[in-house]
Amino acid sequence: MSRLQKTILGTLAGLTVLSVGYGCTDEKIVFRDRELFQEPDAAAQGMLGYADQDTKLTVCGNCHVGVQKQWSATNHADAWDGLQDSGHAQAFCEGCHTVNELGNVLTAAAGYNAVPDTRYHDVQCESCHGPGLAHVQDPNDNNIPLAAMTVGLDNTAGCGECHQGTHHAFTDQWETSGHAELNAFPAGRDGCNGCHEGGAVLKRFGENTAYIEEGQLFPITCAVCHDPHGSEYDAQLRFPIGGVAIEDNLCSQCHDRRSSPSNASHGLHPHAPETGLLQGDVGWFPPGLLINSGEIVASHGSAGNERLCATCHVSGTTVTDAATGEFVFEAVGHGFNAIPCLDANGVPTTADCGLSLDLRSFEGCSASGCHTTAQGAFSALSTATARLQALSEDITRLLATIDPNGEGAGGEIDDKDGKFTVAEGAFFNLNVAEFGGKGRPDARLAYASAAAHNPFLTEQLLIASISALEKEYNVQASPSLSMVRQILPN
Repeated sequence: MSRLQKTILGTLAGLTVLSVGYGCTDEKIVFRDRELFQEPDAAAQGMLGYADQDTKLTVCGNCHVGVQKQWSATNHADAWDGLQDSGHAQAFCEGCHTVNELGNVLTAAAGYNAVPDTRYHDVQCESCHGPGLAHVQDPNDNNIPLAAMTVGLDNTAGCGECHQGTHHAFTDQWETSGHAELNAFPAGRDGCNGCHEGGAVLKRFGENTAYIEEGQLFPITCAVCHDPHGSEYDAQLRFPIGGVAIEDNLCSQCHDRRSSPSNASHGLHPHAPETGLLQGDVGWFPPGLLINSGEIVASHGSAGNERLCATCHVSGTTVTDAATGEFVFEAVGHGFNAIPCLDANGVPTTADCGLSLDLRSFEGCSASGCHTTAQGAFSALSTATARLQALSEDITRLLATIDPNGEGAGGEIDDKDGKFTVAEGAFFNLNVAEFGGKGRPDARLAYASAAAHNPFLTEQLLIASISALEKEYNVQASPSLSMVRQILPN
């Protein structure tokens, strides 16, 4: 007799039944009016599947009532019917729409792939957590089926076993993104790991669920941003991406760090200032500048762009062959590049192709409705980067004259000497303009981030910085910048 069966008999014999229902806890088993589960076929490798297929009650959901309720509202709970209703259901698709060895620690055929029973329809709890038979027979801490948090095209567990390939290239594209990179220093450092290491981010989000890799460092994987059990937000996200204030959206939970030289732990360099740029509160505001923090809000950060960061950075498109019209690839935007470079087939790639309308996709800009055409978006970005580049190059020249030592100890640019100078403020604004793009083969791309997130504020900060440098250090801006000479305050 199993521990669970003994506990049930003991509870009924010696304790008062508290209620009738589905739930159970570690210490009290609530009376049931039917058997807990139906014994699975041995070939299913301990996969239990549904307890009641009509109501989509999983065996796991008999006890984990709250999670069962969340999950039942997700697309995973409708995976089988969704496939059948798609109009292109194939037998080889069924593995990712049922409970089996895909997505969990099992590697040999299990569940539906071994026993094609309807109890295994849909992507249920065991799809990620693995077989639940041992756990329901003896629910102790040593046999809790844990899900994997890491993903990868070669992984034999986790979301990537299904969410990959030409039609669902989430893992394929994620692997090319910065989210897939794990930098050991910030990932292992308190104060930094809350944005740089998956487990620490989950804790900061208030998620305390156990998982296979607990205690190991891992990057920002699928389940860090998406709640596998379900959520009230689109795509099962842990935070919304639209319809909220900028600082409350998902991306801003990390991409909204230090944005002024007075509070930057990165010295005179901004750190993840994207949200601040959209809001208009990034940078050093020189004396005499007739604007205040927050007064220049970017168009991309306005109510006209409801999906905020995701509009540009998570833009999907279907790639077809230009000659035949045949399907080539489903780009799902999980490389998180706003204007990705394209290969010869039009598929997003990690190559750095420079600022080119022909070689990059501006689909996110035009399809969103923000820009009427890709050409219009390209022209706007090209113009903004050119203006910021010209201003930045002049500030660089002036700062080299004022402090040839640069950020080295001593001189006007030294964040360790306990004083703040005009040169340091201008240097910080220069780094805002060049954030995330320095060293690119196409020099214009050094300014693409600032040009997209808030070209209006960035330009004003640079112009005011030039004016402040002239007044403080008796230097002269380049006469070739006639636009600047006309705008600079007297």
